[in-house]
Amino acid sequence: MVWAAPCSSVKQSVCSNICGSAPADSSSSSGSTSGHGRSKMATRVSRCRSWSRVQRFGIAAYREYSSGGRYPNISLSTPLQGIPKPVFASVDGQEKYETRITTLENGLKVASQNKFGQFCTVGILINSGSRYEAKYPSGIAHFLEKLAFSSTAQYGSKDEILLTLEKHGGICDCQTSRDTTMYAVSAEVKGLDTVVSLLSDAVLQPRLLDDEIEMTKMVVRFELEDLNLRPDPEPLLTEMIHAAAYRSNTVGLPRFCPADHVEKIDQKVLHSYLRNYYCPERMVLAGVGIEHEQLVDCARKYLLDVKPVWGASNVFDVDLSVAQYTGGIVKMEKDMSDVSLGPTPIPELTHIMIGLESCSFLEEDFIPFAVLNMMMGGGGSFSAGGPGKGMFTRLYLNVLNRHHWMYNATAYHHSYEDSGLLCIHASADPRQVREMVEIITREFIQMAGNAGEMELERAKTQLKSMLMMNLESRPVIFEDVGRQVLSTGKRKLPHELCHLISNVTASDIKRVSTKMLRSKPAVAALGDLTELPSYEHIQTALSSKDGRLPRMYRLFR
Repeated sequence: MVWAAPCSSVKQSVCSNICGSAPADSSSSSGSTSGHGRSKMATRVSRCRSWSRVQRFGIAAYREYSSGGRYPNISLSTPLQGIPKPVFASVDGQEKYETRITTLENGLKVASQNKFGQFCTVGILINSGSRYEAKYPSGIAHFLEKLAFSSTAQYGSKDEILLTLEKHGGICDCQTSRDTTMYAVSAEVKGLDTVVSLLSDAVLQPRLLDDEIEMTKMVVRFELEDLNLRPDPEPLLTEMIHAAAYRSNTVGLPRFCPADHVEKIDQKVLHSYLRNYYCPERMVLAGVGIEHEQLVDCARKYLLDVKPVWGASNVFDVDLSVAQYTGGIVKMEKDMSDVSLGPTPIPELTHIMIGLESCSFLEEDFIPFAVLNMMMGGGGSFSAGGPGKGMFTRLYLNVLNRHHWMYNATAYHHSYEDSGLLCIHASADPRQVREMVEIITREFIQMAGNAGEMELERAKTQLKSMLMMNLESRPVIFEDVGRQVLSTGKRKLPHELCHLISNVTASDIKRVSTKMLRSKPAVAALGDLTELPSYEHIQTALSSKDGRLPRMYRLFR
C-alpha cells in the first residue's frame, strides 16, 4: 500500500491537531537552552516523530477514541440526550396462528408455516408405508423410495428433474417409514410454482419404466447386502425388534424389501398399491418458508383435478388394521468377528435389544414416555461427554460407568398412531451376554421406582432443549408440520409441547412405567448367542421385583 503525502492544507491541519504546531519542516526555531526550552524542544521532537508516523501509517493511526482524555467518557448503558427513544420489535412467545391449514375440495390438506429466508421446503406426505403391505409383497414402500423422482409424464429422466431444480438452487429427496412416505424439495421461494408442479408429477405421474424398476432391484439388493455387513447393527436390530413385538402385522412387517420378494415387484404390483394409498384424502402438501395463499393456489393448480397415471383411486381396499402387540423373540446367529477390520477393529460383540409396549403418539401418556426415554438416555462407551450430551442419564450412570465391559447401552422410543415401543439396545462380549441381559432387565424394573427430582428436571430440560434446537432447522419444521397434520389434522406448537413436558411429574413416570412392565417383552438378539438366556427367563426377570434372571446351576461349563 502506497502512502500519498497529504496536501499542504491537510498537512497543516493534521500538524495543528497532532503536534499542536506547524509541520516539522516549517520555519520555527528556538534558541533557548533553559529547562523550559529543553522541555519545549523535547515536545517538538516528539511531535515531529508523530508527524513522521502519520506520513508512514496514515491519518487513521492517530485518531482519538472515546477512551482518550480529549473526549468525555460516556457510558454505553446511558441513553444519549436528544436522541429519540428506540422502538424494538417484540413477540408474545405464543406463536399464534403459526401453522395454517386448508382442506381442498378433493380432501387434500395444505399446511404451511411462514419463515424468514429466501429458501423454502415444500413436500407431499402420504399416509402409506410398510405397515400397509399385508395384502402385497413386502418391500413396495422400499421400491417406491428408490424410484422417486425418476421419469414422469413431464420429465423424461431424473437428470431433467435435477436440472430443473438446479435453476432454483433446489434439491429433492424421498423417505419412507413404516407409516409415512415423504417427497420433499428445498428450493428458492420464487421457484414455488415449478416445485409444486414437479412434486405433483413425481407423486401422481411416475412412468415406472421397466429399466428403472430393474435398476431399483439392483439398488435394493445392494442395500440388503450392506445392511448385513455394516458395523453398526442398529437398523437391523430395529427391524428385528419390530418383527418380534408385532409379529406379522402392521408395523411388524418388514420395512426393507426381503431378498425373496425383489423379483415379485413389478409395475402392475406398484400400480395396484398406488391406486389404493396415493389418494388426496391420505395426503398433505406441507410447506415452510412460503405464504399460505401462494401454496394453496399452487395446490389448486397442480393437485386438485389431476388424474393419476394408475387411474381412479379405490379407497375401499385400504388396510385399516390396528397394530397388535404380541411380544416375542427374534434371534439371528451371526459371526461378528470380522465386521470391522483394520488397524483398530471393533471387537466381536453380541447385540441385544429388549423392548416393551409403550403408547401411541396420540395418547396423553406419549409425553411422559418421551421424558422417560430421555431420562434413560445412554449411548456408546466411547462417547465424548459434556453438558447436554446425556452423560448423567441412567444408562450412563448405572450401566456404562459401572460395567466397563459393556460397549453400548441406549434407549429408543418408537411411537405410531396406534401403539409404541420403548426399548434398550446393549452390546458386550459374547461371554457376558447373560450378565448384560440381567443389567438391562434391572434397569427396566427400576423405571417403576421413584424418579429423583434432579434427574427428572434434567430430563425435561434436555427434552425441551432438543425439541427447540431441532425446530431451528427448516426441513425439520417441514417434517413436523406435515406429520402432525397428516395424523391429527392439526399441529401442536412448540410452546404447547414444552408446557406439556414441564407438567410431567415423578408419579407420571412411575404410572407409565408400571403399565409398560405388564406387557410381554420383545427381544432381538444378533451375534454369538451361546450365553443368551431363554425368552421365558427374560420374561420372568421383567415380572420380578428386582429384575434378576432365575439362577442356573451347571455342572460343567
